[in-house]
Amino acid sequence: MAGGGAAASALSTPWRSLLQRALDGNAHLKHSTFFQLATVGGGGRPANRTVVFRGFQEQSDKIQINTDARSNKIGEIRNCSFGEICWYFTDTWEQFRISGFIDVVDGSNPEPVKLQLRERAWFGSSVKSRLQYLGPCPGLPIPDDDLIKDAHLDPSAGPVDAFCLLVLDPEKFSYRNANAIPWMLSWPSILVCYVNVKAGGAGLLEINYGQAMNAAFKRWLVEVNRKTGPPPQVANGRLHIA
Repeated sequence: MAGGGAAASALSTPWRSLLQRALDGNAHLKHSTFFQLATVGGGGRPANRTVVFRGFQEQSDKIQINTDARSNKIGEIRNCSFGEICWYFTDTWEQFRISGFIDVVDGSNPEPVKLQLRERAWFGSSVKSRLQYLGPCPGLPIPDDDLIKDAHLDPSAGPVDAFCLLVLDPEKFSYRNANAIPWMLSWPSILVCYVNVKAGGAGLLEINYGQAMNAAFKRWLVEVNRKTGPPPQVANGRLHIA
């Protein structure tokens, strides 16, 4: 399941629960699993495209994306592995921005564990989705639609050479909800920043509220994070949730 499920959420970092709620709340919308992935293109220019969320890597918060190994983004990522996701949920008015480093896992990857993840992602996709990797290189015109329609793929066969798994390891996370607390007219949105501490401990979720926090707002924040960790602490103008 794309959302990752309750068991996966229980093992995740605090920001994951916010994203899981948005996925669950917008699950009836097919486009809720689509997001924009930006990378650094040629000459340092930005490159952006829409991709599909393929779930979280098991026992982690890393985000998986299936793509074509022949696409331009592969060369861009190999040249600069930093990327950023922008993900908007139309029903709940929530926006997530998740940046981090992207790992490219294609058929030439030397690590058996990563090749197993790639194979699992391949079989986790529909046969119709797999067929696209038998077509021409991305960006080139298709001379005859029948070439794709007539393509045959053995459902039991492993990944084709063109299939590639991208794994984004989140480093920074920001969240905006324009409709969460309508009774707070002076605060139309909430900004949440997450920094993943790679060594020596868990990450830290910081909610910048900018003004004196009223009691109702604080109660709401505590309830949102009730199941994700210890009670939040206010210090230096920020609400810290370990």
